[in-house]
Amino acid sequence: TVHLREDRRHIRDYDVKKIIKKLKIPVNLEIAPTYEMLRIALRNKPDYVCIVPEKREELTTEGGLNLNKKKFFIKKMIRSLKNKNIRVSLFVEPKIKDILLSKKLFADCVEIHTGKYCKLLNDRKNAKSEFIKIRKAAQYAQNAGLNVHAGHGINYKSAYFISKIKNISELNIGHFIVAESLFIGLKNTIRKFKKIINK
Repeated sequence: TVHLREDRRHIRDYDVKKIIKKLKIPVNLEIAPTYEMLRIALRNKPDYVCIVPEKREELTTEGGLNLNKKKFFIKKMIRSLKNKNIRVSLFVEPKIKDILLSKKLFADCVEIHTGKYCKLLNDRKNAKSEFIKIRKAAQYAQNAGLNVHAGHGINYKSAYFISKIKNISELNIGHFIVAESLFIGLKNTIRKFKKIINK
């Protein structure tokens, strides 16, 4: 997974081109819902695209997409990407209305935003109601025929609990893996996550 931000803070256009061309594994390109990003995705043809919200002043993605705000453009974007055989995912809040709208927009997949749950868990606050929201949203999405992923703010502890939700087929963990690998190495970090998820 690579995120081409509008401010090019993470990677640049050249990086996207080289990564897609060189890698022998599937590439998931995260992009904001804009014409510029759509053109880049169509030109480079990643295996998957995840449409995410974006604000210039944010440190990291702060929540799921507001699907009603750009509903018609997102629908057009999904159609254009799928016409090029690119699987499309929408990054959404764990809300039934967002899942329902994702289905109506013809997304293949939803990635449920787990940031609020993970923060509550990290702060040792009651995270049960947020966990239930994620579980219900995942179940509803799978029943609607959508693939279900989850991500944002996941660490060892939250991965253990979220991986118990049987409707979720993929966890997207980026920052924590890279940060932890500085201390114990990438191989050991991934091995530890696999052990936790498979418990």
